[in-house]
Amino acid sequence: MRLYVPSRRNLLLHASNLLILLLLLPFSAQASIDDTINSGLTPLADAVAAVVFYAVPVLGVDLPLIVVWLVIAALFYTVYLGFMNMRGFGLAWRLALGQYADPKSPGDISPFKAVATALSGTVGVGNIGGVAVAIMAGGPGATFWLIMAGLLGMSTKMVECTLAVKYRQYHEDGTVAGGPMYYLSRGLAKRGWHTIGRFLGGFYAAVIVIGCMGIGNMFQSNQAYVQFVNVSGGEASWFAERAWLFGLILAALVGSVIIGGIQSIARVTGKLVPFMAILYGLSCCLILAYHYDRIAPAIGLIISGAFSPEGISGGILGVMIIGFQRALFSNEAGLGSASIAHAAVKTNHPASEGFVSLLEPFIDTVVICTLSSLVIITTVYGSDLMSSGLEGVALTSAAFESTVSWSPYPLAVAALLFAFSTMISWAYYGQQAWQYLVGDNQILSLGFKLVFCFFVALGCVMQLEAVLKFSDALVFLIAVPNIIGLYIMVPEVKAEVNNYLAKIRAGEIAK
Repeated sequence: MRLYVPSRRNLLLHASNLLILLLLLPFSAQASIDDTINSGLTPLADAVAAVVFYAVPVLGVDLPLIVVWLVIAALFYTVYLGFMNMRGFGLAWRLALGQYADPKSPGDISPFKAVATALSGTVGVGNIGGVAVAIMAGGPGATFWLIMAGLLGMSTKMVECTLAVKYRQYHEDGTVAGGPMYYLSRGLAKRGWHTIGRFLGGFYAAVIVIGCMGIGNMFQSNQAYVQFVNVSGGEASWFAERAWLFGLILAALVGSVIIGGIQSIARVTGKLVPFMAILYGLSCCLILAYHYDRIAPAIGLIISGAFSPEGISGGILGVMIIGFQRALFSNEAGLGSASIAHAAVKTNHPASEGFVSLLEPFIDTVVICTLSSLVIITTVYGSDLMSSGLEGVALTSAAFESTVSWSPYPLAVAALLFAFSTMISWAYYGQQAWQYLVGDNQILSLGFKLVFCFFVALGCVMQLEAVLKFSDALVFLIAVPNIIGLYIMVPEVKAEVNNYLAKIRAGEIAK
């Protein structure tokens, strides 16, 4: 008897048919499925979130310990590396633009494409809507601490990405794979902790596989759909009752990119990230140009609100927590996810990509989030819109519209691009983690990509709050073993950085 093994084409066909059948369920049945999944998973999601985001009351404000864990680590790495996040900033730009690059170096993508891919994973709808949430909760002063957290997070990214390149794995076909699962397992094994290293590496990979379906997938596709419907007529939009169709289109677009692996993803993000960042930045600058006389007072509110906040629970500590939390949720410094993309860079020097990674939190948090903050503060802060019930992206959109009636349209385009770019990058993170768990198997890799695309479509159709809550909590849980690993291996990073700088000064690395 011969065992039937379906071809890749048949697998793709069967999976596509299953996807279409599931998405064409009657909407009443979908609502029932939503309720069933949410009610079944909510207790587990609440329990995990309660542990991961456990907070202790300090001076009348809840202090999440995971935020403290990430901030202390970022501060330590900044001091230990001699404030390299500031001193190496100029070199980071030169490296990203190709200086000192050797095209014959091992790896898959250029430094610019590596940072673009990593940026596409962190620059999402949170940069537009998350800032509005922070200002509503902590006032303008939250922006100051958001910027501080972004600057400190640059050091954490430097440690993560240097280690990701140093401990990456080379496959027989010449491609590379890296990230926390590799530097945790290999770095700890180097110290004789083989069992602990294998466990932490496997645990990290398993969490990324699960978490990528929520934070980097369903949430993004859902927000993309909502934003698209809002600018195409709201409830009167032709797509208002066709979430399944929008989901299928979006899933097909994501699939067309991720099916080609990191080379395909990097080609798209290398063009998409600069375009969407410039589009959003110019949109913000247009609004600020209309209110140029309010910029200086807005900066004054940011500074004064950071140190003498009024009406904020916990005072300075309260607004500091809000700013730090929003920044860390935005740039993901300490989670290690972006280092998976940076590990694919073409280089012989791990520290070179550590320097390039400094740009990621800077662009994501210091630049884009600050522009969002200034727009909100100069337009709607203190107005009735702040108490109108609008939140997140909706409030930011209202801030744009209050100045230029047509501005929500480029904002919607930027939001859609942010969501799309986040999905394709997190698909790569999840696929690399999946490959770490199951091995380099093309059929299993294709299966993961099909499942990822299915969840893209599912995010448009279903409101699975419990799934998102569960995946978000899991993703932040991995910050605990990741940071521990970084503490243990940071002396290696310092040695790599100093050695690389010495080679540049000695002219051993050609420009």
